[in-house]
Amino acid sequence: MPYNVLIVEDQEMPRQLFEIYVKSDPRFHHAASISNASLAVDFCSHGKIDLILMDVMTELGSSGLDAAEEIKKKYPKVRIVVVTSMPEASWLRRARQIGVDSFWYKEEQKEPILSVMERTMAGESIYPDRTPRVQIGNTDNHDFTDRELEILRELISGDSNAEIGERLGIGASTVKYHVQNMLEKTGMHTRTELAAVARSLGIAIK
Repeated sequence: MPYNVLIVEDQEMPRQLFEIYVKSDPRFHHAASISNASLAVDFCSHGKIDLILMDVMTELGSSGLDAAEEIKKKYPKVRIVVVTSMPEASWLRRARQIGVDSFWYKEEQKEPILSVMERTMAGESIYPDRTPRVQIGNTDNHDFTDRELEILRELISGDSNAEIGERLGIGASTVKYHVQNMLEKTGMHTRTELAAVARSLGIAIK
């Protein structure tokens, strides 16, 4: 019997591509496609789903990782492959923590999605070693430290150094120091520009 696959993807082109891949392989059966991750939980309760291809950012701001966490708690036998084009580092860590089986980057296809699906259903956990490398100004996202990425994620809120520092448990001067380092690395002139570009590239998403 083929494995029943649910596709959770709100962008038309990747959703259609996933459907083509699934339908082309007799090992898998396309059960359905939905665009809102929150609906995936209910879908699992009504139908037999073996595998979910789950985007992280879906329709109406619904988080694929939040949905994956709930599904893994309620239906632990359902396998989940998170698929995304965004190099937000925290997503990799959280996916591991909540028990997502595999993780696949759309833009960095080192292994075909069908192969990842097959290996996942065979009990393997397929994860990349790190996020894709993305150029930002004069440097790239791999040149940022974990702390810098953490602060960069907070910059998107538009809050002050003191407010960011309070959330992260560090001083405002430490936040300022890391922001200045990132501005020097990228060659950007303001923290607003840095935050906006990082957000648009998917390097830092909150």
